[in-house]
Amino acid sequence: MGFRLPRIANAKRSLERTLPSSNTTMVPKGHFAVYVGEAEKKRFVVPISFLKHPSFRNLLSQAEEEYGFNHPMGVLTIPCSEEAFTELACNQQSS
Repeated sequence: MGFRLPRIANAKRSLERTLPSSNTTMVPKGHFAVYVGEAEKKRFVVPISFLKHPSFRNLLSQAEEEYGFNHPMGVLTIPCSEEAFTELACNQQSS
């Protein structure tokens, strides 16, 4: 059981509204889709502005190290837990 600050809890609710997980192929302009998860992958649509954040770029480097550029799914896959990605995305949106 962890302690959550109200700002993080509010950012998470905002994230759930702005980063819907979906199986559709539609990605709004200015966004891109990534798959996140260790066993079961979940799709997130994130703003392109995430690419300028060092912590997100670190995740992309980890994805390159783990999967290279020929991932079997054929899509950008982030090798971290869904919870860790959601926390990182919440921090990106609130900064």
